[in-house]
Amino acid sequence: MSVAEARPLTALEIARRASLKPISDIAGQIGLAADHLELYGQHVAKVKLDAMTALAERPTARYVVVTAVTPTPLGEGKTTTTIGLAQGMAHIGKRATAAIRQASMGPTFGIKGGAAGGGYSQAAPFEALNLHLTGDLHAVTAAHNTLSAMVDNHLYQGNTLDIDPHSITWRRALDVNDRALRNIVAGLGTGEDGVPRQSGFDITAASEVMAVLALSTSLQDMRQRLGRIVIGFTEDSLPVTAEHLRAAGAMAVIMRDAIKPNLLQTIENTPVLVHAGPFGNIAHGNSSIIADLIGIRSGDFLITEAGFGADMGAERFFNIKCRVSGLVPDAAVIVTTVRAMKAHSGAHRIIAGKPLSPALLEENPAEVVTGGSNLRKQIENVRLHGVTPVVAINAFPEDFASEYDAIHEIARSMGVRCAVTTNFRDGGAGAVELAELVAAAAEEPNQFQFLYPDEAPLRGKIETIATRIYGADGADYSPSAGRRLEYLEASGFGNLPVCIAKTHLSISSDPALKGAPTGWRLPVREVRLSAGAGFVYAICGDMRTMPGLSSHPAAENIDIDHNGDVIGLS
Repeated sequence: MSVAEARPLTALEIARRASLKPISDIAGQIGLAADHLELYGQHVAKVKLDAMTALAERPTARYVVVTAVTPTPLGEGKTTTTIGLAQGMAHIGKRATAAIRQASMGPTFGIKGGAAGGGYSQAAPFEALNLHLTGDLHAVTAAHNTLSAMVDNHLYQGNTLDIDPHSITWRRALDVNDRALRNIVAGLGTGEDGVPRQSGFDITAASEVMAVLALSTSLQDMRQRLGRIVIGFTEDSLPVTAEHLRAAGAMAVIMRDAIKPNLLQTIENTPVLVHAGPFGNIAHGNSSIIADLIGIRSGDFLITEAGFGADMGAERFFNIKCRVSGLVPDAAVIVTTVRAMKAHSGAHRIIAGKPLSPALLEENPAEVVTGGSNLRKQIENVRLHGVTPVVAINAFPEDFASEYDAIHEIARSMGVRCAVTTNFRDGGAGAVELAELVAAAAEEPNQFQFLYPDEAPLRGKIETIATRIYGADGADYSPSAGRRLEYLEASGFGNLPVCIAKTHLSISSDPALKGAPTGWRLPVREVRLSAGAGFVYAICGDMRTMPGLSSHPAAENIDIDHNGDVIGLS
């Protein structure tokens, strides 16, 4: 056997060897006719919005969200588990559809890689999903920057709205990791080149337009949300919106096709809806409501994924996304790994792009037990919303059975079902036990509840999340954050849910604190309004909305071979 034959296949190679079906066949599995589709080749299609009406009489699927413990910088395999679970459902005679976020090319060419899942549990076509797909992210970028251009043009043309240039929070967007664009000065040059002012770029996934796309329920709803986007304030502290600038109509036209979800399939021909990709630390970190409204009528189970840990993506799934969609989750999967539990013991440091410490790979169930405090808290966070959790242990080759036993014991002690999954290696067959446990959990009586009511004050909402989800003793506000909260309450925005922007590497606001830290307070540095998306976000710590590249980004390895095929994509 040659060295080339002996090495494991890459995700790209696995995807290329898969026997994919025509996307119209996949659509037929979920009750969609050919006239509901706009084809992008043989294996990708957009789903027209009238599909929601066409499917309205079909039974409602069980709704499952996949979340995780607080992740390491390498991630713990939520997308792989989401895809594997959907495939696993077919092995136990259930029809499932997965709904995931779209890949951002910044991380794809950076250090994280693609967002198609991995191994034998991935969505396909691999290249299409990770590179442009149907152009939705480019539409978000163009719509965002159209508003940016109209803001600066308004200043240049005389500023009849009396916008305070120093109050403008609307920046520019680009789907590239480029730290040099985090802070810029626009308008330099002659007087014909605009009004000079400090600004910057965010990655497209961090754009409010992306959050609007993910939370819209129809084309008209998206149009109204775009109009409500606040770009800054007048000299009299009144909000200035995209509607005031007469930019929202053009933005909606740019986004007219992007609002249609994308239909793909797994390498085992399970339907996958891929749509929207809001950041999980600065926004709500979930795929689109429209995809879910279609997927919820597609079979026995709709399995969706929430970004980062249960303290972040799942909390926002419950309190922001479900509040808008009206859909009620039946169960939640909490993904964990042995390495994550060891990391949360505080004994190891994991750095993205660097080899794992040899000590992390040694058999040590005691460390797993110590780091299990994080898993316990994330189980509690799911239960706070009245949802039944199931623990999925994403298996790695270097794990030991004794370490799995330690995680099983944590789950048993909390009365939670738990399964080891090998779907990365074995596809759906490796998620059969998990599928059976999730199916059983979804049959239990559901007591779903929001963490706070709409009418609660904004401070109360922030402090409820801080104390009940994060385990903080309370929240402290900078003077400017306190004043902004008072202003938003007085301006009629107090009924919005809150989205707390903090590190994803700890349940706390300090990335160095592992496990389930207590005895700390949440520092609210700044408060901003996302009126279009429909939430107020509290910034706690230094949030990067434009990632940078590492010393050896993935882009260095991506190329085209002599046949014109993509190589090096992971």
